[in-house]
Amino acid sequence: MPTHHGVTLEIPEDVILSLKIPKDKIQKELLKELSIILYEKHILSFGKARELAKMSKWEFQEELGKRKIPRHYTEKNLKEDIKFARETRHQ
Repeated sequence: MPTHHGVTLEIPEDVILSLKIPKDKIQKELLKELSIILYEKHILSFGKARELAKMSKWEFQEELGKRKIPRHYTEKNLKEDIKFARETRHQ
């Protein structure tokens, strides 16, 4: 069984104190920002980026829209969406 290892990023205390983010929201906001940048640079897929951000598909899509970041939509994505729509229509 494969072992999954997380990555810990060390952020200097003075940088953390300089963030204009409430202390209880720092981790969530930094993960969101990181995931959006990685998606925009084609480093992470939409699904993995939203997973990193801990956001639903719709929340992540809305956030991309607010920032005017186009969705990387391929023919494979279209086929998956059509398949999903057909499956849910027959339920």
